[in-house]
Amino acid sequence: MTSRYIAIDWGSTNLRAWFYQGDECQDNRQSEAGVTRLNGRSPEAVLAEVTAGWRDDATPVVMAGMVGSNAGWKIAPYLPVPVHFSEIGQQLTSVTDNVWIIPGLSVSRDDNHNVMRGEETQLLGARHLAPAPLYVMPGTHCKWVLADNQQVFDFRTVMTGELHHLLLNHSLVGAGLPKQEESAEAFAAALEKGLSDSALLPQLFEVRASHVLGNLPREQVNEFLSGLLIGAEVNSMCERFPGEQDITIVAGKSLADRYQQAFSAVGRRSTYVSGDAAFQAGIRSIVHAVAN
Repeated sequence: MTSRYIAIDWGSTNLRAWFYQGDECQDNRQSEAGVTRLNGRSPEAVLAEVTAGWRDDATPVVMAGMVGSNAGWKIAPYLPVPVHFSEIGQQLTSVTDNVWIIPGLSVSRDDNHNVMRGEETQLLGARHLAPAPLYVMPGTHCKWVLADNQQVFDFRTVMTGELHHLLLNHSLVGAGLPKQEESAEAFAAALEKGLSDSALLPQLFEVRASHVLGNLPREQVNEFLSGLLIGAEVNSMCERFPGEQDITIVAGKSLADRYQQAFSAVGRRSTYVSGDAAFQAGIRSIVHAVAN
C-alpha cells in the first residue's frame, strides 16, 4: 500500500471516512448511509460518493465495522480468540480493487459466545495509545476485552446502551416523559444504587414508580436510568474481571466520563482514549503492516 489511503468506519446506521497522506489526516466526512440505510444504492456507489475527490485507482481503502457482516458489502470472517493483533491486519477480505475489510473477532465456548466488528480496529489503536490488560469500550453494546500487547485473549458484551434506549423510548419506564435534562446528582445517585446491588431487573420498574410517585423528577429519568445501568454493568463485570489491573476506556468523552466515575467509585484506575483516535490509529497500524 502507498502512503495515501482512506480509512472507513462503516456501521449499521452511519459511515465515517478519513483521507490520509502518511500519518496526517487531510480530510474527513460522515454519511448516514450505514449498511442498513443504503436505500437501494449499492455499497460501491456509496463508497464512490463518500470518497469523491479523494481517490484514484491506486488509493487503497481499508474498512471496518458492519460492512463486513452478513448485512454488509461482503462477509469478512471472524477470527477466533485468542488471536495475535498482527493476524488482524494479515487476514483482510478484498471486496474490489484496492478495497479491503478488516475481520471481526469471535468467542465460541460453552461459557461465552460473542462477536465484535469495528472494535477490533479500535483495540489495535488503543494498545498503542494507552496499553492496558483490560479495555472497556462503551456504546450501544459495551465490550470488555482482556488483552496484552501481543494478543486478545477474551471478551464479553453488555447491551447497556441499547437497553437504555429501549427502556427510555419503547417501554413504560419512559412513557409520557417531558424533555430530559442533565443532572449529575440523579446520575450519581443511581450509579451508587447500581454499584451496590447486582439484582438489576427488580430495580428497573422502580425507575418508573419513582417518577410516577414524585420521588424522581420526570425530567431526570434519562440520567437516573443511565447511572443505574452503568452501575449494574460495572458491578457485574468487575466480578468477572477482578483485580487491580488498569483499565483503558475507549469511547466518546462524555460516555467515558460516566464510566470513569463508576470505576473510581469501585477503586479501579482508568484511562480514556477517544474512540475515533483509537480507530484511526488502528487503521494506520494495519496500513503500515501491509506496506512493509
